[in-house]
Amino acid sequence: MKTKVSESFIFSGGFTLKNMAKKNGNWTIKETKRRFENEFFKVDEDKVIQPDGKNGKYATLEFVPGISVLPIDDEDYVYLTEQFRYSAGKKTLETVAGAVENETPMQAAKRELKEELGITAKEFVKIGKIHLDHSIIKSESTQYVARRLTFGKTDQDSSEEMKTVKIKLKEAVEKVLNGEITHAPSCVLILKADKINKSE
Repeated sequence: MKTKVSESFIFSGGFTLKNMAKKNGNWTIKETKRRFENEFFKVDEDKVIQPDGKNGKYATLEFVPGISVLPIDDEDYVYLTEQFRYSAGKKTLETVAGAVENETPMQAAKRELKEELGITAKEFVKIGKIHLDHSIIKSESTQYVARRLTFGKTDQDSSEEMKTVKIKLKEAVEKVLNGEITHAPSCVLILKADKINKSE
């Protein structure tokens, strides 16, 4: 995913987005304040009436929609990215992933695959969506398997230090199961792809 350098907006006191009460299941949202926002995510804090009738607050973190792509060649090799992740403080092994930027998820999948691995594909199979978490995070990722691959040059952002890792799909599954691959969207995508591959 290309990293755009732009100003982040931090609101010391936040500003009110909504001040009319509305129902959310058995919760009542009395007011919503935006506490932080940039081009990738926003943080909102709600003043609520809880299901037990008590007043409280509830914060949610909402990311822009994302995609994940797993390219598989004719010999069942998959192509993953190895890169240093700032928040983890270490290198991680993942599928191609990124944000949907004023485009369709399919367009984002094609763009990210070319940028990160230099791969174009004639076939994309959508295999569903996942949500990272439902407690406080709103984060939807559309997942694809890419086939009939052509290899070219990458177009990585200057802040990205990626290494392409080519391994058999079976080995990728083993890495998920033994904890070597822990990135949640990658784990789901690899396991789903293996299931589909076995049924073909």
